[in-house]
Amino acid sequence: MNNNKPRWLKTITGLTLAVTLTVPVLAACNKSDSADDKTERVLRIATPYYGEEDEYFRQQFTEIFEYTNPNIKVEIVSAMNQDRYRYGPPPEGEKPEDPNEKMKELMNGDNPPDVVMLDYGQLPDFIGSNLLQQLDTMITKDKFDISDFVPAVIDGIKSAGDGKLFALAPTFSSQVLLYNKKPFDDAGVEYPKDGMTWDEMFDLARRVSKGEGENRVYGFSFNPYNYGSKENLFWEMNTYTAPLQLRMFNDTADKMTVDSDQWEKVWSTMISLSKEKIFPEPIDYSKMDAARRAAMDKGEYNPFQGNPFMSGQVAMTLGQTYNLNELINANKSAQNIKGYTPIDWDIVSVPTHPDAKGIGGNVYMNGLMGINAKAQNPNDAWKFIKFINGEEWAKLKSKSVNQLVSRAKYIQPRDGMQYNVKAFYSNKPIPIENEMSKLYREYPNIGQVSQMGMEYFKKAMEGTSTVRDALKEWQTAGDAALKQMKENPNAPINPMPGKAIAVPAG
Repeated sequence: MNNNKPRWLKTITGLTLAVTLTVPVLAACNKSDSADDKTERVLRIATPYYGEEDEYFRQQFTEIFEYTNPNIKVEIVSAMNQDRYRYGPPPEGEKPEDPNEKMKELMNGDNPPDVVMLDYGQLPDFIGSNLLQQLDTMITKDKFDISDFVPAVIDGIKSAGDGKLFALAPTFSSQVLLYNKKPFDDAGVEYPKDGMTWDEMFDLARRVSKGEGENRVYGFSFNPYNYGSKENLFWEMNTYTAPLQLRMFNDTADKMTVDSDQWEKVWSTMISLSKEKIFPEPIDYSKMDAARRAAMDKGEYNPFQGNPFMSGQVAMTLGQTYNLNELINANKSAQNIKGYTPIDWDIVSVPTHPDAKGIGGNVYMNGLMGINAKAQNPNDAWKFIKFINGEEWAKLKSKSVNQLVSRAKYIQPRDGMQYNVKAFYSNKPIPIENEMSKLYREYPNIGQVSQMGMEYFKKAMEGTSTVRDALKEWQTAGDAALKQMKENPNAPINPMPGKAIAVPAG
């Protein structure tokens, strides 16, 4: 199902010309002297979602390899049935397929794949099940240089394998803290810097927040497009809480854990910042629409009126590569955008907590692949993984403005600009909690417990309940929901968020 594909699938790169020009170089760099080069072989690559006919996967990962290795036929095998729900919804109460279990079945089958593509969150499970070959020995034997792999990728993969490498990822995505220099200059406040704590960043945000109404400059937003709704804040503060590994329920999903001092501190911090108007306030859409119409009548329509950062109303925000691209392109075309003032900006690493220093920023590894322990063609599997993680491949893919390659040498600012590009890879990914991942696979509706929390967070923000009382209510309602979920794992446990849940007697 397309909705289950990783978010990086949505990023399509225009590299056709670059591929055409670079293939001869890659071919020369990967040509082997082995007599086995003429022997026809099959390399089977298993993915969670892509199939044999998936054009994007081949363009992204295998076409150039096949061109430079014409004797190797690449077969792409999907672990999931792509047609299962194509022609209609699943039967009521049917448990969704578990991608981990489906991949394991494939890896242990009669015709096992050689290479397996995984999400970062799956690594500990597959490593712990002894399904992946360790790559360190091969890396050492072939003197495959990984010294310039960024910490966000290589340290993250090692942490999942207890210091050992069982996979590599050629590209990744992450967040940075994007800031507008003008509010800091106006307030006489120093610019943000790499390695800040969240409290240090919030302090800067307070110092640059000023003004009222439409002239207000807000210190920080978790999202460039966020106008401060309670719902948005509830979900977006996950970037703040995730590195703390702050759980909503215990390892067995039979007891909530939100009635705690730590949860109270997090909610109190977010609500206080919101009341101080550090975060953007909810927008009056009727007024905004009127302003847009008036501006359009005058020929002064600003396409960034829905983006408080691009409109100069927010001093700092979290962003990704596409946000930088939007900003760079807007600044280049500023003379053609009426009402837009070019922004003098830079980036630093996403703030972290003292108890989880250097961890955070929603690091996501693209094309993470390892070798099946039961691979039928392990030599070509390693050849392929070396190829897509090699320098020449990184050099080619670095031409894209929408991807970050894993080799630091080829991560450079766009168009000869000067900005702190290292901010993208300074932080490490959040450690994987294997037990939590397992619960989300085992109980497909468990996410509804977190949805319930939004209703209680709104009560705390509106002042109709204290923070601790709101958390206690969530704890009680969540306990009932978890009980209902255990009794009927595949049924919706909370169809009406914020309402009392009927718990079966007994």
